[in-house]
Amino acid sequence: MDFLSPSTWEEALAVKSAHPDAVPIMGGTDVMVELNFDKHRPPALIDLTRVPELTRWAPEGDGVLMGAGLSYTRIIGELAGHAPALAQASRSVASPQIRNRGSVGGNLGGASPSGEAHPPLLATDAVIELASVRGTRRVPAREFYLGLRHTARAEDELIAAVLLPRPAGPQYFAKIGTRNAMVIAVASFAIALDAATRTVGTGVGSCAPTPIRAVEAEEFIAGELDWDGGSPLAPGAVTRFGELVASVARPIDDVRGSADYRKHALSVMARRTLAWAVTDHRKGIEQCA
Repeated sequence: MDFLSPSTWEEALAVKSAHPDAVPIMGGTDVMVELNFDKHRPPALIDLTRVPELTRWAPEGDGVLMGAGLSYTRIIGELAGHAPALAQASRSVASPQIRNRGSVGGNLGGASPSGEAHPPLLATDAVIELASVRGTRRVPAREFYLGLRHTARAEDELIAAVLLPRPAGPQYFAKIGTRNAMVIAVASFAIALDAATRTVGTGVGSCAPTPIRAVEAEEFIAGELDWDGGSPLAPGAVTRFGELVASVARPIDDVRGSADYRKHALSVMARRTLAWAVTDHRKGIEQCA
C-alpha cells in the first residue's frame, strides 16, 4: 500500500486525480478500523493532515463555510452558534479522543447511514463542496446520498468543505443507542425550524440504506405551526408528525435493534425534538414581544 502525503490543496487534488482509487485519510477514525480488521485494503492512502484549508472555517454569505477536516471538538467549541444541530450531533460522537480526530468530511466520505453528521446536514439544507483538478462544484446534502455508502462524489474528487446555512430558527438532534456513550446510533433524527421561510427540515439516520428526509412530515408540521403567534401545537399534530417521520424509515433487524424498535424510537425522537424546537420558537416570539 502506498502512502501519499501532499502538503497543499493543489497537490492533494493532483494526487487524487492520478490515483482515483486512493482513499483519503485525515482523522482515520473509520479508515483505520477497516484496515485493522482487514475489511478494506486500498492500493494507496492520501494523507490530508498537512493541508491547512481543510481545518479552517470562515463566514460565507449568511452562513459558514467549514473545512471538511474540522474536528468534531472544534465544531462543538467554535460553531455551536452557527450550526446548533450539528454541534449537538458532534457531542454524541464516540469519545473525546475520537472527537478530536474525527470530522464531518470523514462522515461524508464513508457515507455510513449511521453517521451522526448526516441528519443535521439534511435538516438544515447544508451544501457539500467537492473539488478536483477539473474544478469545484457544490451539491446540496439532500442530493448527495445516492445509495448504501454511495454518494455524488466522483472518483477523482475530494470533499473540500461544507456550507452551513445561517440558522433561522431552533435546531435539535437526537440519537438512541444500546448504551449512553461510545455507541453507533440505532436511530437518529434532526429537525430544523426556519421561521423566515416557514419551513421545517428533517434528517433521519440509521433507518434506511442512506440518510433520508421525512418530506411529508416536514410539509405537514410546517402547516400546523403557529409561526407568528407561538400557540402550542395540538397533541394530535405532534403524534401525526411522529407517525409520518417513522413511515419513511426502511430499517433492518440487526444486533443493535429490530426494525420495529427503530421505527418506534424514531417516532419518539421526532416528537420530542419537535416539542423542544417549538418551545424555543415560542420563547423567541415572547422575547421579541
